[in-house]
Amino acid sequence: MRLDPHRPSFMAAGAEVTALERQVFDFLGYQWAPILANFIHIVMVILGLFGTMQYRPRYIVVYTVWTAVWITWNVFIICFYLEVGGLSKDSELLTFSLSQHRSWWHEHGLGCLHEEASMAAGLGALHSQALMVDTGCALDHSYVEGLHSGLQILLALLGFIYGCYVVSVFTEEEDSFDFIGGFDPFPLYHVNEKQSSLLSKQAYLPA
Repeated sequence: MRLDPHRPSFMAAGAEVTALERQVFDFLGYQWAPILANFIHIVMVILGLFGTMQYRPRYIVVYTVWTAVWITWNVFIICFYLEVGGLSKDSELLTFSLSQHRSWWHEHGLGCLHEEASMAAGLGALHSQALMVDTGCALDHSYVEGLHSGLQILLALLGFIYGCYVVSVFTEEEDSFDFIGGFDPFPLYHVNEKQSSLLSKQAYLPA
């Protein structure tokens, strides 16, 4: 049975909900680079849904290309938190060096023992409270962030496959419509032109 590409995709809806959930925790953890990436992803998912509902293949192509970028970004996040390839999860790369916070899950992990400690970064710096996580976490924050990114990669792969399918369906429909003359802007004009040329030739024939 052929799927209807105009039907709203539950995969896109799931990607939207999970991206919003991730955006909330990144805001709480002051992770500015992921916040920016999540915002772009949310916009692209909306663009893909709009393209599917409004028969806009170009929008779906943009969304499909973005899913490849999104997969690459989430692979980088996994490598960052698992410290693969010389990356360090304690660096300020994701915060643009604007804050000393790490992941929200680092300070509020499930089952973690923590204690409050004040932090100061210089004479003109703002003082804040941070939670220093101790041992005993049920799940380390690195794995929590990795699971989030893994879920995003899975949804992005499904979105990429679905986007390619919808674009192919739209392309087939456009080609078949063009084959029967649906995109000929002057079909009636060409027919009338041929009829008038035949009549003019008959008028000039000798009796």
